[in-house]
Amino acid sequence: MSTKGQVVLPKAIRDKHAWKGGTRLIVEDRPDGVLLKPVEEKKKFTIDDFAGIVKYKGPPKSVEDMNAAIEEEFKARHARGRY
Repeated sequence: MSTKGQVVLPKAIRDKHAWKGGTRLIVEDRPDGVLLKPVEEKKKFTIDDFAGIVKYKGPPKSVEDMNAAIEEEFKARHARGRY
């Protein structure tokens, strides 16, 4: 351990766990030693990740039909005070 408290992990360990430079690790104190675990990065979702989740069964709708449905719902929510 360096005077700054830095520890060098052997290359074989880094390779085995696919830890690259900059990998964030959690240091967990255990009765029998210290456990290092990578911080689980949360995936950033895009609209493409959700494409195709909701299936529509029926005839295709035109843009005009969809816009009319949106307008109708907007008016209904506005009338209920929930917009």
